[in-house]
Amino acid sequence: MTAEILALCRAMGAGADREELLLPLVQAAQRELAAWLRPGVSPRDCGPAFPLAAAMVAMEGLEHSLEGGQALSFTAGDLSIRTAGGADASRSAQARRLLAPWLGETGFAFRGVRG
Repeated sequence: MTAEILALCRAMGAGADREELLLPLVQAAQRELAAWLRPGVSPRDCGPAFPLAAAMVAMEGLEHSLEGGQALSFTAGDLSIRTAGGADASRSAQARRLLAPWLGETGFAFRGVRG
């Protein structure tokens, strides 16, 4: 599955000159996403969604490492910091939405309130 994820990363724009950095990012993304899955669900159970989600997470890591996570703009008066994309626009957030049918605990729960 690693080769498939690497191929998807290349299709998303990762150049061959980033291969040394990309492979560990792909492996880390696979471990991270597999840990999010419900008990009893394997990455293969997710079909093509898992490799795509892993590629998205790896590419976000690659872009972050190349850009250094720098802000696009910063204003001191009435503090304002702007970065590329937002939490909902991140590739990791998109990956979680893509894998939503197979995810276990996501840190959100509905609680009943007695009236």
